Amino acid sequence: MNTNKKSPENLKSHMINIHLTILYFFLFNSFLLSQPSLVTERINGNLVSVEWLEKNLKNNNVLIIDASPAQMYAAQHIPGALNADLIMYGVKEAPVSEIEQRCQSLGISSDKKIVIYDRGAPMMATRLFFDLYYYGFPVKNLFILNGGFSKWQETGKPVTADPTPAPKKSSFHITKLNEDIRTKLPEFLTATGDQKKNVLLEALDSNWHFGELQFFDRPGHIPFGKLLPSAEFYNPDKTFKNSEEIIKMLNYLGIKQEQQIYTYCGGGIAASVPFFALKFILNFPNVKLFRESEMGWLQDERELPFWTYDAPYLMRESNWLKTWGGRMMRMYGISQVSIVDVRTADEFEKGHIPYALNIPADLLKSNLNNPKKLAEILSQKGIDASHEAVVVSTKGLTEHTALAFLMLEFIGQKKVSIFTDSDEKLAQVGLTLTKEVTTVGPKKSPQDLSITPTVYPINLRSGILITDPKSTKGIYDKVFIASGKVPSSKTPEGKIVHVPYADLINTDGTPKAAKEIWKILQKAGVPRYAELICFSDNPGEAAVNYFILKLMGYPDIKVLVI
Repeated sequence: MNTNKKSPENLKSHMINIHLTILYFFLFNSFLLSQPSLVTERINGNLVSVEWLEKNLKNNNVLIIDASPAQMYAAQHIPGALNADLIMYGVKEAPVSEIEQRCQSLGISSDKKIVIYDRGAPMMATRLFFDLYYYGFPVKNLFILNGGFSKWQETGKPVTADPTPAPKKSSFHITKLNEDIRTKLPEFLTATGDQKKNVLLEALDSNWHFGELQFFDRPGHIPFGKLLPSAEFYNPDKTFKNSEEIIKMLNYLGIKQEQQIYTYCGGGIAASVPFFALKFILNFPNVKLFRESEMGWLQDERELPFWTYDAPYLMRESNWLKTWGGRMMRMYGISQVSIVDVRTADEFEKGHIPYALNIPADLLKSNLNNPKKLAEILSQKGIDASHEAVVVSTKGLTEHTALAFLMLEFIGQKKVSIFTDSDEKLAQVGLTLTKEVTTVGPKKSPQDLSITPTVYPINLRSGILITDPKSTKGIYDKVFIASGKVPSSKTPEGKIVHVPYADLINTDGTPKAAKEIWKILQKAGVPRYAELICFSDNPGEAAVNYFILKLMGYPDIKVLVI
């Protein structure tokens, strides 16, 4: 008996089911086609393209918000967009109840997809994105229009000046703040003390960072802030750079995914750009925005420090040296300072800072390519590799002090700085020069202030002093900086810019102001992103530019010995 054979009744029922299935299929697809389609193409994480938005202009499930100033919105905007003028509501933090009312008046609802834009290279849009995310709107439904209104116009999409009718008030409620994405001053201040674990990422322009532009009572930036202007996250067409390009910039600056990253700016708006890029383009897990930014930092009653150079601690002044390298700290065994005087022996004997150790610059220069001999000299002279070595002369930053700085860094000194004050300033703080010989030898008693000799270990740091330009490869292309007053007798192959070292120093031996140095470097054509290699017939001249570039925060600098 054939059990698979269907009875007429079963066959009829089976055919009806097939026809119903086909009917349902066509009805369902007809329904979908009759609805505004939520096209899924060209969505990249929390970025949408202008093509995607154009196809979804009439979709009731998509809410478009223009975060531009009201007058710009009134002149032209994307059809159907509502205006949320960030300047009007975002400067001073409002109560949660007020924020909730604003969201409701815009028709914001958790089940809608919200696309935010501004004029292009969005700063206002990313800040509104952050605000909605912070106030609990589901981030899966939050999007930035890549390229903003500029890209929309560039591609010929429709625009209008007609105001969009006010939407029906929504029932959106703020139930919980997303505190995990925001930091406040106490946490941010603590983070400045651990540069390995934390990154303070500044989104302002370089002119602001180095003190040329001043909005607050003091020029400059928060200590240890790494400069990465918000504009550098964008392509020329104002779309975001791809993840590979952004990661390349971060790698150059030494920023790692596993670090806790705090973004800041002047008032918390520009900082939203790196916040968005790192958290939603790169998917970095530990990114927070410091909403109060420099405004909150400078308003603190403690008058927190503010820098114009990126590394001012590379320079030491009289009071610091008197305290940490002076008699009292040495008596208690607290001092961890080796004072390296690079003048000639005759100059040294006529008068020097107490406890200074004399290593003439010519002795360093003659052992430029002989680290083993240099280590022997440092051992004999009593230089402790675990100390901060403060390089001194009577003229501040010179070819000689800069060369000593370079050589000590190269051989592995824990920390090196240059004393930039004059003898007159030393006298003003009561630190008089002495002719007394600094004794290097075993201590004969607890009160003996002789400097205990140590064996100086050789711990060469790669990528500082090179003899072959082809021996290194940076993240970005090489740029050679001719550092002498006159052209060098030998020039390497590649892009060369001329920055005479003397142009960067004041007559008193102090570096020029950070804002002036920045102007000189920009005018000369020194790029922000490059493997910078300083060279000159006199290595001391190249070493001055090496020091200045470190002072300004350039992360990849070398000196070529020619």
